[in-house]
Amino acid sequence: MSFTSLGLSQSLLKTLEKQKYITPYPIQKEAIPAILNHKDVLGIAKTGSGKTASYVLPILMNIQGISLKKTRHIAVLVLVPTRELAVQVNDVFKLFEESLPERIKTLAVFGGTSINPQMMSMVNVNILIATPGRLLELIEKNAVHLGEVEILVLDEADKILNAGFKTEVNKIIDLLPPKRQNLLFSATLNDDIGNINQILLHDPVVIKIETEEKDIELINQSVYSVAEGRKGPLLRHLINSKEMTQVLIFTSSVARADRVADKLKKNNIDAESIHRKKTQGVRTNLLTKFKYGKLHVLVTTDLLARGIDIENLPWVINYELPRSPKTYIHRIGRTGRAENPGEAITLISQDEEQHFRVIENKMKKRIERIKIDGYC
Repeated sequence: MSFTSLGLSQSLLKTLEKQKYITPYPIQKEAIPAILNHKDVLGIAKTGSGKTASYVLPILMNIQGISLKKTRHIAVLVLVPTRELAVQVNDVFKLFEESLPERIKTLAVFGGTSINPQMMSMVNVNILIATPGRLLELIEKNAVHLGEVEILVLDEADKILNAGFKTEVNKIIDLLPPKRQNLLFSATLNDDIGNINQILLHDPVVIKIETEEKDIELINQSVYSVAEGRKGPLLRHLINSKEMTQVLIFTSSVARADRVADKLKKNNIDAESIHRKKTQGVRTNLLTKFKYGKLHVLVTTDLLARGIDIENLPWVINYELPRSPKTYIHRIGRTGRAENPGEAITLISQDEEQHFRVIENKMKKRIERIKIDGYC
């Protein structure tokens, strides 16, 4: 199946071809026709499976038929859990809207940065991508109105609800018109998703893309047994010996992320840390540089374990283990995405061995330990 069979316009098809998108992913094959037919959709698929484009493309087509008002009344609202995802979704909208015959204005708004520029930018916005807290702040200041929203999207809905946004989301829903199209996308289906599904969706098209064992098999995992005090030298040895030019490194804390990045820089390795204590401007700039190969090493916490799509990321390294096997899978899932192979390396000390066995049991996979003289 190709994108041409999904009912998309020629202008969007030309952009897809220009960006070398040839074959739609499973979530796109099912979601795009349903959204074009103005159906409510519940889409369950793992991060990195093409969910964003599965709603961006049909929304841009459907909004062409909506009478777009030059006010602070938006037509499309996309709720997301993090600032990084807001920026990413906005970039996808902007990529495809440029080719449309009718001018569309999109805007991403989020906390952690001054609200005044966002208020001024709200004029004539048609599509708003927002984190719940910042959206409510803008509503309180009369910078945006939700009374004429035609399409509501909850992206990474499981993460929105797990992050404690239930109260904020309920307040936002109460401000929306009762008649609208609702699109809910999530990596998992849990009780929270089931409850909000019953509130939001009307006779939805349910799309569930199963996570198969082969998804993890696309990732070549290797595990190095290392003395705790030798993790830093081994990390530098691996980066240099394997000539890694784009690697995402996960640590367990903000302080450790900073220390690892600083030590790498002192050893002439192009590295920076990114975490919740960095300003949004710095985080956005670092992510952009990393995505486009202008920064070789990005050291982070589990801030980036979900919701960030870095296409064709070749390397992920777990400098320390996460608390849960589920988070481990999300971490290594930053590579090996959308049918592209990737490499995931984990460094474990003797104290972490038992915890990693729990992770292996969850994956139903045993990984041989590698030992290098001088680092054990």
